[in-house]
Amino acid sequence: MSYERLLDNSISRVSSDAWRSSGKKAVGYVCCHVPVEIIMAADIMPVRLRATNCVDSSDAEAWMSSFCCSFSRSILQYLMNGTYEVDGLIQSDGCMMATRILDNWEHVSKKNGKAQFIHQVGAPRICNDDTIEYFKTEMQEMAEAVGKFSGHPVTDEGLKAAVAKTNEVRALVARLSELRGEAKVSGTEALTVMLAACDMTADEYIAAMKEYLADAEKREPIEARARLMMIGSALDNPEYVKVIEDKGGLVVADALCFGTRAFHDQIELDDKDIMGSLARYYLERNTCPRMLDNRPAIHDEIKNACEKFKVQGVIYEKMQNCECWGGEAFYLEPLLKDSGFPMLQVEREEQMANAGQLAIRAEAFIEMLEQ
Repeated sequence: MSYERLLDNSISRVSSDAWRSSGKKAVGYVCCHVPVEIIMAADIMPVRLRATNCVDSSDAEAWMSSFCCSFSRSILQYLMNGTYEVDGLIQSDGCMMATRILDNWEHVSKKNGKAQFIHQVGAPRICNDDTIEYFKTEMQEMAEAVGKFSGHPVTDEGLKAAVAKTNEVRALVARLSELRGEAKVSGTEALTVMLAACDMTADEYIAAMKEYLADAEKREPIEARARLMMIGSALDNPEYVKVIEDKGGLVVADALCFGTRAFHDQIELDDKDIMGSLARYYLERNTCPRMLDNRPAIHDEIKNACEKFKVQGVIYEKMQNCECWGGEAFYLEPLLKDSGFPMLQVEREEQMANAGQLAIRAEAFIEMLEQ
């Protein structure tokens, strides 16, 4: 079996260390609004930063406000303690918490005498022709910056090649989503496999996924007490899903930015405007409620996914102090209830301190669904 790395949820530097040892650059990013195709076209390895398994973020807490979520504090901790070794950080203003990672890491790296490449992309919060054009200029500036940093200018041909690879990744993850809906893959395993994409090159991930999916397709369906969908804040810890599935639930669908929403649909390129095509894709797709004009569309997508995957109930996990998902339950719960999908709302921190409470609430919710 050659896809063991897909099933290990720990953060790995195997790929990025090998990439950097060859003389190339690896750059971290947090929010899925960062166009990774531009990074790849500059011959830089994109590494999506996550906080999986962080149990102590005390060093980062000295830099970040207590109002910053534990997810962002934990990522800064991993940058500070060497869990991540990258040559720079690119971040969009997807949320204020992720932006705090960027500005604090810029200060910390300078203080330690290891100043890094730092670049921020401004992502509008509404989508129309004017904001897409603005976002295009932001991407062009990013392309110029990363090309200069790596010594490998970003070209249309390079962008096309990168899009071809990321589209293949998206197609493979779409198949994973189907197998999860068929109950051949658990929600815990599906999230673990999707998280592996954060630490691997696209080529590595594609090769491993093809073999993994070929084996997963042969499995018998998993028996479960209830079919669930999980939505909400950035969730990068499969153990959180496992607590729920150990009580008999099966997470057959998600709306999570480390889950299927990180991959979404295929990018369609207009050969006459490659950068504009990327800007439109990244701004139009529904990822999270940060956008002021697409929240009803996100709600409809969640409801439609419940119907498509025959979901019986929805678990809405909200990171404490989450800017994007903090109050969305107020709008979602009545919509889902009217559509016949009960919703359980749970608050969490990055550290798994409340696993026992989560297990109790999950089991009670599953029992209610059975009745």
